[in-house]
Amino acid sequence: MVTNAVKLPWACTVNGREVSLDVDTRESLLDVLREQLALTGTKKGCDQGHCGACTVHVEGRRVLACLTPAVQVSGQSVTTIEGVAGPDGGLHPLQQAFIDHDALQCGYCTPGQIMSGIACIAEGHCGTDDEIREYLSGNICRCAAYVGIVAAVRQTADAVRNGA
Repeated sequence: MVTNAVKLPWACTVNGREVSLDVDTRESLLDVLREQLALTGTKKGCDQGHCGACTVHVEGRRVLACLTPAVQVSGQSVTTIEGVAGPDGGLHPLQQAFIDHDALQCGYCTPGQIMSGIACIAEGHCGTDDEIREYLSGNICRCAAYVGIVAAVRQTADAVRNGA
């Protein structure tokens, strides 16, 4: 049996830009970002909330976009990997640290890892490497770049603590 989709008006601030669309009430935030807004940096990995590849920030808190109904975040601020660059367009310090520590191989998980890492730092979960690993445990890297990922988050957290 085919049913008609129910669409609702949706307005959000995405990466600092006001966006208004009509979205199907069944659409995930991930699908709206990728398919309607062409923000393909956020990856669709498992589409079940197990891998963390779809991690974005809503009102500064990390969420799994594949599990978040788009209508749920209407009126809120959403930041994707495309929105973390500095004001001059340069890399976010954590993006640079990922390069410095060779914290990526295939790169598929990298946007989600970086978004979780930014949240980890902002929420103060970087006291030890074990604390960083625990906070990032919802983000899977099939290439096993975890040592570099933890080092990159630690370096960036230390720089933030020291006012850099």
